[in-house]
Amino acid sequence: MGQFDVNSFIRDHQNVDEYKEYNWEGSFQDYVDIVTKKPQVTRNAFQRMYDMITSKGFEEYVEFKKNILRYNFFKDEAHAGADAIYGLEVSLMKLIDMFKAAAKSYGPEKRVMLLHGPVGSAKSTIARLLKEGLEEYSKTEDGALYTFKWVDPNPSAGQEKLLGGEQFLKCPINEEPLKLVPEELRVKFLAEINKSKKSDYRVTVKGDLCPSCRYIYNQLMKRYNGDWTKVVEHVVVNRLILSEKDRIGIGTFQPKDEKNQDSTELTGDVNYRKIAIFGSDSDPRAFNFDGEFNIANRGMIEFIEVLKLDVAFLYDLLGASQEHKIKPKKFSQTDVDLVIIGHTNEPEYRKLQSNEYMEALRDRTLKIDIPYVTRLSEEIKIYKKDFNESSVRGKHIAPHTVEMAAMWAVLTRLEQPKKANISLVQKLKLYDGKMFTGFTEEDVKELRKESKHEGMEGISPRYIQDKISNALVSAAYGDMGCVNPFMVMNELEGGLKHHSLIDSDDKKKHYMELLAIVKQEYEDIVKNEVQRAISADDDAIARLCSNYIDNVKAYTRKEKVRNKYTGENEEPDERLMRSIEEKIDIPESRKDDFRKEIMNYIAALSLEGKQFDYTTNERLYKALELKLFEDQKDTIKLTSLVTRVIDKETQEKIDIVKSRLIKNYGYCEICSTDVLNFVASIFARGDVRREN
Repeated sequence: MGQFDVNSFIRDHQNVDEYKEYNWEGSFQDYVDIVTKKPQVTRNAFQRMYDMITSKGFEEYVEFKKNILRYNFFKDEAHAGADAIYGLEVSLMKLIDMFKAAAKSYGPEKRVMLLHGPVGSAKSTIARLLKEGLEEYSKTEDGALYTFKWVDPNPSAGQEKLLGGEQFLKCPINEEPLKLVPEELRVKFLAEINKSKKSDYRVTVKGDLCPSCRYIYNQLMKRYNGDWTKVVEHVVVNRLILSEKDRIGIGTFQPKDEKNQDSTELTGDVNYRKIAIFGSDSDPRAFNFDGEFNIANRGMIEFIEVLKLDVAFLYDLLGASQEHKIKPKKFSQTDVDLVIIGHTNEPEYRKLQSNEYMEALRDRTLKIDIPYVTRLSEEIKIYKKDFNESSVRGKHIAPHTVEMAAMWAVLTRLEQPKKANISLVQKLKLYDGKMFTGFTEEDVKELRKESKHEGMEGISPRYIQDKISNALVSAAYGDMGCVNPFMVMNELEGGLKHHSLIDSDDKKKHYMELLAIVKQEYEDIVKNEVQRAISADDDAIARLCSNYIDNVKAYTRKEKVRNKYTGENEEPDERLMRSIEEKIDIPESRKDDFRKEIMNYIAALSLEGKQFDYTTNERLYKALELKLFEDQKDTIKLTSLVTRVIDKETQEKIDIVKSRLIKNYGYCEICSTDVLNFVASIFARGDVRREN
């Protein structure tokens, strides 16, 4: 085997042109030329944030008569959906509407965006996506932005001191280069550069240079007797790539112990080493403008658990949000351009509401509720992201394992319906898009409206993920190659005894009752699947369907049916028709309506040029399957699995059912055997009840 040449490998795969693009440098005039062609490079932080999100596009759909936008940005396709957000479209729409209003300078740009919700509701994930999104967007042509640095190509003794003996000095807060345009000329400059602009964005310049750049600018103006053109010869404009790791344009602040934290972490502090160079601690060049507000300029800052901040920090936060200014120690107020996003949980927010000293913060926050997911299908996606065939190796996850855990999680978050004619499980299914007879979309809207606090309490996705993980690795289940719903439900139940966030016995009891409901739902689901596997004889169902339709057609037309064996005309087989209709709970009083409905359905299909078969009508299909199952159940003798007395013929039939479960429903050899044993025990219990 030949030696691996790492130099050749890197040379072949490295994109040198991209590197050059990211590290572009040019003169101030070069930058003005860029601005003339692409005014969007001068966008403020909120404008860039909004454009970054919408650049990925969106899908529009209608849910319960309400238009919903699903923004592709939150699918996190760039990272294979690792941080994808599910089921929070309405909350995210509200957040993006805030960004849109802020981008248009309608007011929200002067507020702190506060993501509020229970623990584990994706608040941190949303913030992380926004930070990573800004990083990636700044690398694209559409998201390009620029800053500048001061240079001294031929330093003399005096000039060398101006930059502290360095050949160049970066703007410490990565400011917009157009701030270098003299304030008294900005109105005329902007009028000229915005002349005949077709872009959605007009170039604007707000605020002044930071103290360090302002000092250097003024010193150079003195040196060149006010000749601005000479001053900008010391300016090199460069491309700015945002990076949280490099602390460029992305800041994160987390409250710590009061003794180990002070406000300089937000606004910067004196660099004592440079005092020896510049001679004074009030010289801005001897100050590190590296607080989180400073480094987050042009991008965003995330405040983790923002309401746990000490009051001393709030003054800086309020100034940065309302005035877009911060006050570094010993220096004048400094302009900043950033998006401030904080997140907090329910108990902390309640404290804020009751704290009169926090009134100013309450007035400057825009709260966006980030609740738990209340749609089952979306909750399932959260767990399927972590527990799937590619991520879980060596073990099979039985069908419905994740689904049942997700169902229980969602049930714990739902409020009991006020209407007596609906159960909590029905409410869950209505929210997930399934419609029941007697319920309309208006009813679902009413259910949501009456449950305003829904999703703000309940079991966190983290708890579910932890318990699924436990079931996958637990020694209690030995070396079993398959994890089934009962294993996970046992873990969920066992964990409730020590759950730190369940503060009352009543709540614990309620959650246990919901787990029992989920087990009943699972029982119904697997019974149905086994029934379908047993009756999965397409020819037999087709014959039964044809026989039923012939009899219904004769019945509705008041005709007779020709017996294909005797050749005689006979009355429609009422016993056959009712034996099928009863399987889907069609009462005797409604049988005529149902039969007419079927015939009208067939006629409508015929007018459209479509052929009717047993799969085209879901209710009839289910009834035929159940009827065939009843007819075949005794021949298969499934209950013999319980007694362990199985003859060869029965075993062959059971093996066929198992193969259908594996092929059609995703079971493996282990869990198909388990589920057949489980359903057999259910049927055995049913037989005992009938005997009693």
